[in-house]
Amino acid sequence: MLKPSWYALLLAVYLLAAPHSHAAVDANTLPEVKRTRAARYLEARDVPAFIDAQGGAARVLFLDLRTRAEAMYVGMAAPVDALVPYVEHQELMTDWDSQRSIYQLEPLQDFVPEVRRRLQEKGLAKTDVVLLMCRSGDRSSRGANRLLDEGFTRVYSVVDGFEGDLSKEGRRSVNGWKNANLPWGYKLDQRKMYFQR
Repeated sequence: MLKPSWYALLLAVYLLAAPHSHAAVDANTLPEVKRTRAARYLEARDVPAFIDAQGGAARVLFLDLRTRAEAMYVGMAAPVDALVPYVEHQELMTDWDSQRSIYQLEPLQDFVPEVRRRLQEKGLAKTDVVLLMCRSGDRSSRGANRLLDEGFTRVYSVVDGFEGDLSKEGRRSVNGWKNANLPWGYKLDQRKMYFQR
């Protein structure tokens, strides 16, 4: 029989190593646009510990779903494996989305193939954890649902994204990766960038 001190130590190690629950974010508190069918959510501040709990970065595919321009001009989270845009601006940006007050975004047709390629590069399968982050959680939720349709089983959405939600003043200063002071930068790694194939 183990001595009580050894038992406590083993229990502590087990609890620290056990995968975190994805129920940390209550779906009922999220706007509909950020909800996914699988209801697997994380806040940006919890991502590093979550990745560690999965066995480290080698066991998780962490993707940035923002546009190439966003990554280039706003920066990118350091531990992200790759930029795989869920949507992109039109090349000439001639059409306007009046509802969102932005240039129209077009769905990226090779989103799923690019995710599969990045998954294969890491030696992972559809049953491994795929973590998605966009600017503030709406594209990552749509990307998660798209991957669920393709048979991916453990897709998580970072609900506050890279920049976070809007404050009452209209600035993205409430939450998110950057506001949590997590590692990021403007210098981009070409191997992580998206190029149309």
